Amino acid sequence: MRNRVRAADGRALMVERFGDPGGRPVFLLHGTPGSRLGPAPRGMVLYQRRMQLIAYDRPGYGGSDRHPGRTVADAVQDVAAIADFLELDTFAVAGRSGGGPHALACAALLPGRVTRAAALVGLAPWDADGLDWFDGMTAHNVREYTTASVDPEGLAARLIPRAAGIREDPGRLLEELRRELTDHDRMTVSDAGLRRMLERNFAEGVRHSAYGWIDDVLALSSPWGFDLAAISCPVLLWHGEKDVFSPIGHSRWLAQRIPGATAAFDPEAAHFAAFRAFPDILTWLLREHVPPQQEQEQEQQPA
Repeated sequence: MRNRVRAADGRALMVERFGDPGGRPVFLLHGTPGSRLGPAPRGMVLYQRRMQLIAYDRPGYGGSDRHPGRTVADAVQDVAAIADFLELDTFAVAGRSGGGPHALACAALLPGRVTRAAALVGLAPWDADGLDWFDGMTAHNVREYTTASVDPEGLAARLIPRAAGIREDPGRLLEELRRELTDHDRMTVSDAGLRRMLERNFAEGVRHSAYGWIDDVLALSSPWGFDLAAISCPVLLWHGEKDVFSPIGHSRWLAQRIPGATAAFDPEAAHFAAFRAFPDILTWLLREHVPPQQEQEQEQQPA
């Protein structure tokens, strides 16, 4: 089910809802670049779990109006507006890659509404104290984020033609990244069904312009606008240790600073393995709420 929802300032947000409309709600915040049409479990899987998955295009992507100068924290008001439109008092939230920080923002700034949050292959804040932000990161991403921090116009000049190329050939981005993919990622994206979903996702994200992508990179390489220590709901951090796009050091840093966070690190996985891990993440997100101390005791018990 598709809806156009108005943000608090009047901007249009394009929203897609999958699964059981009466089921327990989970917001899925897409990666960078991306859209509401990113890979997700099949509708039958969602109905069996009695859940609904809610995805939306962040400003500037797909069918959502641009919000120039947005921060990571600005996503919280948009998620809240969508939840209000759908008459959802509480919900879980998950973010993949560039969506991870936005999911953590919702956890920090919507206490009482966000029941659980998960960040898969996410990033740490740009100003993370004690973290070598670029350690283990592919040269391509190092160049983009470095350019964003010192030359925003230069970043736009780089990404606008890349987005135009993706509109002409949706498989182009994966081909560009192929030489930097690990063997594990190369095997993951060789699946024809997943590749089709990724191509549709990228094409929709840059359908009108590159500015969702540009604004994401600028937001991620600027102060996020919230305090990780303010997060009070259960948080799960999932990461493949061989990730070269969002290196594992980012989630290790986050795990030390988010109160009571649970870390799940796969020593053999890389970046795109997050798509395969997502069904298990959903199971965790839909668990009934228990006090953090009790939850940690349960997770420490042998299976």
